[in-house]
Amino acid sequence: MGWKLKTVQTILSILAFYITFAVGEDEEPRSECADFNNMTWLEYHQQGSKLQVQYLLLTRKNTDCASLFSQDFLSNNTYFNSSQPTKIIVHGYRALGSKPSWVKQLAQALLRVQDANVVVVDWVYGASLAYNMVVENYKEVAIQISVLINQLQNHGCKLESFHFIGVSLGAHVSGFVGTLFKGKIGRITGLDPAGPMFKRADTFDRLDPSDALFVEAIHTDSDYFGISISVGHADFFLNGGMDQAGCSRSRSTSMYSYVICDHMRALHVYISALNGTCPLTGIPCSSYEDFLKGRCLGCPGRCPRIGLLENSGLTVFPLPQPKKLFLLTTSAPPFCAHHILVQLEVFLLDKSAEVQVILRTGGHPETEQRLRLQTDGTMYSRVIAHPVPLCEIDSIQLKNTGAHFYRQGDIHVVSVCISEFPSVGEVEPLCVKKINVRRGSPWNHDFVQLCENY
Repeated sequence: MGWKLKTVQTILSILAFYITFAVGEDEEPRSECADFNNMTWLEYHQQGSKLQVQYLLLTRKNTDCASLFSQDFLSNNTYFNSSQPTKIIVHGYRALGSKPSWVKQLAQALLRVQDANVVVVDWVYGASLAYNMVVENYKEVAIQISVLINQLQNHGCKLESFHFIGVSLGAHVSGFVGTLFKGKIGRITGLDPAGPMFKRADTFDRLDPSDALFVEAIHTDSDYFGISISVGHADFFLNGGMDQAGCSRSRSTSMYSYVICDHMRALHVYISALNGTCPLTGIPCSSYEDFLKGRCLGCPGRCPRIGLLENSGLTVFPLPQPKKLFLLTTSAPPFCAHHILVQLEVFLLDKSAEVQVILRTGGHPETEQRLRLQTDGTMYSRVIAHPVPLCEIDSIQLKNTGAHFYRQGDIHVVSVCISEFPSVGEVEPLCVKKINVRRGSPWNHDFVQLCENY
């Protein structure tokens, strides 16, 4: 990044301030509704280093009004149903002691998909110190959560019915709860698991596949606030896991857009996936570059999908060792993009060249990709994200866009083909052959394609 703050601690302090405004503040809670602890640095240090973990419960019976929940209230709670699955949401670092404003949105998205108990872990007090001190606290938080889990077991809940959803540092809290229960927790979802102080940590100290029967993670900021290694059975690396579409790289934009937009994108994408507007499917591949070159186009069985499908839709048993899954997204909800593979074959060139490929669909922004052509190759391919499926693409355009250091004149194209993956059934690519692309004279071709044929 062009601009660096002096320390990770300073960055993380700013991060927590802007997360408060990332999704929009919750409405003022009604007096009878339970809410997060909210405190300032001064209040925290006046009260001392007490974790003061509390739990909030939301169900389909009280989606807008959380109730306090604990082992003491369990017998008298009219909302909790031990025969239903239980989702446990664990937030991460809160430098300024502010409550996470996204919690209700996530809880309600979960409840729309599944009739469940949603328990929100409020550990704002313990998460509001210097980052290194918060990391020292996270295992104690996990221990306190494990006490509650034991009590819930005594009331008929089964370990495999628990699904932890941990955001950033909350992912590692969830992982340690799983460690305490020897990996018998049903599922853990890590939303951009925290990277600082965890990238080189032992598996005992961070989220890993042994922490639950199924562990998944969504990575969106693995070069900065998130972790860059695989930590689950299925690890979704969105846009390579680093720079996200729509998150500014310019310091002139808002601090949120520049500092934590990438990190929080995992949360927003997960909520969008729960809303079920369109599928967010990952493709296994050894590297992001291989994925972009079209070297990984499908899965042995059904491709894993972000959301609440059992094991993310994986049908392979035993579950695989940590596997990287790649997918492209758009810049705004619902974030789903169609993976379009562009394949270009040219006759051998005398000099290097550059071709711009543009896909157009009425009513949608055009998609473009530049391919650099060398004198020692004839086959070029690239995966691009397009807002609509293959059969709805109206036209394709090729431009010979070489600058001063590209001296090739005409480019003689053997064929240009576009296809979509992963596909259901056999879908033939759309191809055009024998094209001559001249400098300054774009080549265009209209597609007449009916979606009913697919």
